[in-house]
Amino acid sequence: MADIMKDSAEQPLDRPAFDDELDLTDVDLTAFTRADWIAEISKLGEEHGFAEPLGKRHHAIFVEDGDTLLVTFESMPGISAYSQTATPLGWEMQAIEGWSNLSVICTADTWFRDEEVTRFFDQLLDDGFFDEFDKVIFYGAGPCGYAAAAYSVAAPGARVVLLQPQATLDPRVAEWDDRFPEMRRVDFTSRFGYAPDMLDAAQAGYVLYDPQQRMDAMHAALFERRNVTRFRLPYMGDALQGDLLELDLIHPILSAAAEDRLDTAEMARLLRKRRGHIPYLRRLLSRLDAENRPLLAEWLCANVTERINAPRFRRRLEALRAEGVTPEG
Repeated sequence: MADIMKDSAEQPLDRPAFDDELDLTDVDLTAFTRADWIAEISKLGEEHGFAEPLGKRHHAIFVEDGDTLLVTFESMPGISAYSQTATPLGWEMQAIEGWSNLSVICTADTWFRDEEVTRFFDQLLDDGFFDEFDKVIFYGAGPCGYAAAAYSVAAPGARVVLLQPQATLDPRVAEWDDRFPEMRRVDFTSRFGYAPDMLDAAQAGYVLYDPQQRMDAMHAALFERRNVTRFRLPYMGDALQGDLLELDLIHPILSAAAEDRLDTAEMARLLRKRRGHIPYLRRLLSRLDAENRPLLAEWLCANVTERINAPRFRRRLEALRAEGVTPEG
């Protein structure tokens, strides 16, 4: 694909004039092949901001709107899986909140460690790009969460929302994480390398994870910082972003972070929606069964069947009552 812009090291990144009529809600890219998708999303970026290829595996798409900037790190497979219109998550926030959005997109999980990505953020920093916004929020999940934390240092004072991020995959630090052996030779020690340290300049960081997921919990522990709040979301599983999107919670979480009100009480209020989320309830029931807690399992099934139509929980409740559950000691 032809260069969308000149190399960022040679030419500053100019922002276009404010567009108060911008609306990307009608954009649908589901019918495009990968190559055509990149070309089309880049065209939209050029029309409403800028678009820049960052080597062969990454692209940056900037959409100009309001004075709050959401920087999202996303993967093409993730966009395909989670977006009904095959568009970046940040575009939804643009439509809802009127935020500007910088989407940094990878073709596969790369942890955004390519030199072209590093140079791009160096150029943004040198140009004072982030200084032009009143607020900046970084967001990412998993490998993209690592990148959101790592590159947030380019925008001191940013709010950073991370879903089950990795802190590093440097085997000297995280040799216990055997999930990504192909990344063992990737450099996680040079610029923007160790994600927790990169949060030191942030206004606030928020790490969301399921403590039942051992590797995620171990990485989350490495993010212990004075300005970082870690939220434990037990029984939400190892695909946190998908579940939170299904629960329509990404938007309110990001909004709360932008307004500096994402505390324990607010998160607890938002997570009450889990009470109607069948995947979460099933994981909770499975845990109670595994721990041989029949009375608690009966209470759970009774509560669920009173509120929602859940045949599996109704059958389990009938079985537990037939077995004659006795109080637990």
